[in-house]
Amino acid sequence: MNYKILARKWRPQKFSQVCGHKYVIKAITNSIKLNKIHHAWVFSGTRGTGKTTIARILAKSLSCYNSITANPCRKCVICKNIEKHCFSDFIEVDGASKTKVEDIKEMLSTVYYSPLQGRFKIYLIDEIHMLSKHSFNALLKILEEPPKHVKFIFATTEIEKIPNTILSRCLIFKLNDLKFIEIYNFISKILKKENIQIEPEALKIVSNYSLGSIRDALNFLEQSIYIDNKKILTKTIINLLGTFNEEIIFKITKSIIKKNITKTFEKLNQCESSYVNWDYLLVEILKIFHFISMIKLYPSTLKNNYYMSSFKNELLKIASKLSFNQLKLYYKTILHGRSLIYLAPTKKIGIEMLVLEILHL
Repeated sequence: MNYKILARKWRPQKFSQVCGHKYVIKAITNSIKLNKIHHAWVFSGTRGTGKTTIARILAKSLSCYNSITANPCRKCVICKNIEKHCFSDFIEVDGASKTKVEDIKEMLSTVYYSPLQGRFKIYLIDEIHMLSKHSFNALLKILEEPPKHVKFIFATTEIEKIPNTILSRCLIFKLNDLKFIEIYNFISKILKKENIQIEPEALKIVSNYSLGSIRDALNFLEQSIYIDNKKILTKTIINLLGTFNEEIIFKITKSIIKKNITKTFEKLNQCESSYVNWDYLLVEILKIFHFISMIKLYPSTLKNNYYMSSFKNELLKIASKLSFNQLKLYYKTILHGRSLIYLAPTKKIGIEMLVLEILHL
């Protein structure tokens, strides 16, 4: 059975298919078009933002049989082999498992050999920050005077752990977390291609909960498909992720602002009927207070903003009634309380005590 998970099945194979990172893609494609190709590239960012995907597309662009191009053909033997992970001149190394200097020296011992099939010998080192100090020193010697036929691509989630002596010899591209609307649109297209329906609220929750990671969003959808098959329901997503829909989050926040203890705890107890990610609730309440503060002091925030779209009128009313100092106090109290929740006997107890504190501000 050749089943492919969504994250692999719909992995972008061209720069034009990449979700987000507009300026990073533009810089890379322009450098290829102008034939100004650096010998070492670093892609940094959180998990699931497209670092390895972009690195592989770059490898195809530099190796495509037809020419060096920003739009690889995907039809030649070289492009096909790179996509199948069996191209001899594209060497992928997992920095997390190949941390020893012996491993890196073994890899670097091949750099002076000419490419067997392609124009370049391309080395992709994933999670490069995991290399040892001696491994970095060995790599530095090659980066100082690399052979003309060698290109290095590095991917990392912790760029601050890479020595400056390495970084100063590379082009560095920071891949920011993907925006809510970018993830929302991307997974909407995939679900249409898969002929799978999803409730609008469920799509919003997945896009928001993935925290800028397209891979996480697709993995959440994968889990829900196993349960709902052809139509993903909001309640399935909520139960799987321990999240809340916008309405519940808004009502809890509104009850807190109105200092209505009964309604606040009724809603909290409602949530406890299934697995609950309490930290997610605090994060969403913080987002609401941030959003209210922004629309109070900078009304233009409302333009082209998809956050809490169903409750914008009510949020505007709240913004007009509360002073910025009140909003700031709510925000700081929740932010500080969130950092101490882990000390409570249970997260639920911690949340309840924090809510009581907020209600008595």
